[in-house]
Amino acid sequence: MRIYKEKDYESVSRKAANLISAQVISKPDSILGLATGTSPLGAYHQLAEWCTKKDVDFSRVISVNLDEYVGLSPDNSESYHYFMEKNFFSKVNIAMENTHVPNGHVSDLEEACKAYDSLIQDLGGIDLQLLGIGSNGHIGFNEPGKSFLLDTHIVQLTESTIKANSRLFSRIDDVPRRAITMGIRNIFQAAKIVLIATGQNKADALYRSFMEPITPEVPASILQLHTNVSIVADEEALKRIPDEYCF
Repeated sequence: MRIYKEKDYESVSRKAANLISAQVISKPDSILGLATGTSPLGAYHQLAEWCTKKDVDFSRVISVNLDEYVGLSPDNSESYHYFMEKNFFSKVNIAMENTHVPNGHVSDLEEACKAYDSLIQDLGGIDLQLLGIGSNGHIGFNEPGKSFLLDTHIVQLTESTIKANSRLFSRIDDVPRRAITMGIRNIFQAAKIVLIATGQNKADALYRSFMEPITPEVPASILQLHTNVSIVADEEALKRIPDEYCF
């Protein structure tokens, strides 16, 4: 595990974008696992800028996103399909048929979960998985629980997650209560993982995830066992992590 301590969100975003672009440059047909939310936005904007300058080429990249809300259609402005199209896919030269987001707008959600696992397996797994982290230690929408849920599944979102995500909605009551999320197995089996965290509200989550014992009560803690994890975080998020662990 390597922890990169950066000054602020802009520096974090640039470093994360550097790691992602290096992956794509070294393997142009990379399978990228992508995340939504405010954490990766800066990295996406930086990658789009470099793509426009032809410094990085996404034409052969395939993407698989971590999660999606249950009940929102892909064209809903609050869906993660829409988020990715607006903030990344439309800004780079990735082929839309090579982009994949879990489908939470179907009647048979169990089948949708199985289909997503099959898709990732058929692709040969993920080369680089981008993650954020929730204040309760969740990754994707894998919430704290009694065990690590390995496969793509439907999750009931915790109140803390609903509150955190409400900043992207007009009202907290509009935030869906369920989501479809990639499970721990597909995340953990990615060849590389890049986790972004900024702000003091992520400090406890980072400490509990990487300085305390592994437990499903803190889902991100499982990443301690992974052989190639890069944590890119700002000074506020890393205020509980001793400097000796940071680069």
